[in-house]
Parts: sequence; C-alpha cells; structure tokens
Amino acid sequence: MSNDRAYIHEFIDIRGAHRANYMHHMAANWSPMAQEDRGQSCFGIWAVVGTTGPWPQVCNIWEEPGLDGLARSLTGENVGQGLQDPKLERWWKEAAEFRRGGFDRVLLPAPWSPTLEDSLSTGIRAEVCTHEIIKVTPGTAREALEFVRSHAIEAYKPHGWTLAGAWWTTMRDEDEIVVLWALPEGYAAWSAGEHAQVSDPAVRRWRTEMRALATDWHRILLAAAPLCPWRTGRQPHRDDRIDWQDPS
Repeated sequence: MSNDRAYIHEFIDIRGAHRANYMHHMAANWSPMAQEDRGQSCFGIWAVVGTTGPWPQVCNIWEEPGLDGLARSLTGENVGQGLQDPKLERWWKEAAEFRRGGFDRVLLPAPWSPTLEDSLSTGIRAEVCTHEIIKVTPGTAREALEFVRSHAIEAYKPHGWTLAGAWWTTMRDEDEIVVLWALPEGYAAWSAGEHAQVSDPAVRRWRTEMRALATDWHRILLAAAPLCPWRTGRQPHRDDRIDWQDPS
C-alpha cells in the first residue's frame, strides 16, 4: 500500500445554530459536483465535539488525486473577477449563510497511511473519531509520522482506536502532523484511550518517544455528520439532496 493522494483539511466556524445545515450543504450539494468535476472525494465531514474543542465548528477533509490533481482543481476554481467558479456562485452564497470563516491546511500522507477506500473496504465504520494535531521541531514531521507507525498504531489497538489517517502539513517548515483515529466503539473507546495515556505502558512509551520531537499536542473528538463516509460507507450523492439543483 502506498498512498499518493493529497488532502485538504478544513476547520469551519459556523454561524449560530447552522451546523447541521452547513454539514448537509457541504456533503449533498458540494461533494457530488466535486467528485465529478475535480476528482475530489469526501474523506469526512464531522462536527467538532464542543466539550473537547472550539464550537460551533465543523472539520472537513477532502481526498484529492495528488498535488497535481489539486493544482488542476485550483486552476478551475480561481477564475473570473471574483476568483470563483461561476458554476458555484449559488452554492457559495448559501454556504455564507451557514459559516463565517475557517482555516485550511494542505496535507500529504505518510506512504502507509490508508486512503478512504482502503479503510472502508475493510468494513470499518465509526461515528466518532479522535483528531490530533501535533506540532514538532521544524524539519521532523516525517520522522514524527514514523513514530506513529512504529509505536502508536499497535499501542492504541487494544483500546479500540484504529488509524484513519496520518499526514504532515505542507507549506510549513515540516513542523506539524495530523493524526486521525477511528473509534468504531464510540465514546467508550475514547475514554479507554484517555485512561491509557497514563495507565498503559505501550501508550506511555509512544508518548515518551514523541515528546522528543513534539512542541505542542492537541487532541479533540469529532462526531460524524449524517452523510460522512465513515458513517455511511459511501460517498455523498445527488439523491441525498433536499430542494437543490445544480445550475444548468
């Protein structure tokens, strides 16, 4: 297995009580077009669990056909006077009613990090994920990912945590990694993993090894949106839409 994809990682700040509206708009009204026009897959759409992180906030991750595929997508998107694909004008206007801003990253995977298809083909489904952003000494991001592979995956397995993605953030000084864990057993698995941070020798070894590189470590919980592939086992499609038509 060798993952040659690129990923867009987004934290989206939501207006008021529009989190459900935004997640549906993103999944059902955006993703089917993006799949066809850009070759972009919906890796996941989640609500950030407010008890563990900022709220109201949504996390989106998109799986792209490599950096070259992402470049083609950006070429078609940033056009015209508004630097916006005219086909998406109506979509953007409605999205603006639900969100007020956000922050994106471009991620590249460790070669052994599973694609979405790799994971879903095993039958795994998870309504809850643990999401980690680990900042590391500049230049060591890919070394840090090797610690994930050599220590963390096996250490967390007995506690019900399955690796869903391991990436490093591009356009920085190789000083940040993002690690996503699927929790098929839900919040009980999260609790078990948190207890293990101090009680399980294998998990403690993983954390000790990573501290040689880590400068900051932030873990949050994500709850899968109704149309998130980790919940449904499939990509969003047009049949999921409610009162929405693509522009002709």
